Amino acid sequence: MTSESDVTTETVATDAGEARVTWHHADAPRLVLAASHGAGGGIEARDLAALAAVLPAHGVTVALVEQPWRVAGKKVAPAPKTLDTGWRGVWPALTKPGLPVISGGRSAGARVACRTATELGAHAVLALSFPLHPPGKPEKSRAEELLGAGVPTVVVQGGNDPFGKPAEFPDGDHDLVEVPHADHGFAVPRRADLTQEDALRVITDAVVRWTAALGG
Repeated sequence: MTSESDVTTETVATDAGEARVTWHHADAPRLVLAASHGAGGGIEARDLAALAAVLPAHGVTVALVEQPWRVAGKKVAPAPKTLDTGWRGVWPALTKPGLPVISGGRSAGARVACRTATELGAHAVLALSFPLHPPGKPEKSRAEELLGAGVPTVVVQGGNDPFGKPAEFPDGDHDLVEVPHADHGFAVPRRADLTQEDALRVITDAVVRWTAALGG
């Protein structure tokens, strides 16, 4: 767990406006996980918060990135091209520690990470709740973004995610971790055979194992 003294925040100027990075520092870091939020929420999302609390003890500094539109107080995310511009602009700050950087995010943030991974030289990609398609529209697949990441990739997906259930994902050069019963925000119903804490532990345990195997 990180303490308040292990958390710092910085503002980064990008061509899309000012982004904000909240660093959760590991004592002896070997990797940086940079993760951004989705189109409907911020870095307080349960999965991002859980990873920021757990990973620093395992040698992974977590940098939670707030895209410029969120920093500016806007309610609606801009077009994908603008999201990519913001991510590119913050990348130099993410590489300053001189460590390999895992590019990550949840939902729209996962799409950004996949689209820009090769270009930015990401060490790997962590895709949380990758929105494979809009709810109810499987024909509008975004699989090409995931399959085109070009670096080691792991997808962590809720078993009941309306944006794409695990069984819908195509075969490819990526690993997939299922969080049973979970929705797009990794919330699980009370009737499920695992608690909300259990669901978050599935996520953090999987990412801890994956980052250990990646090396750094």
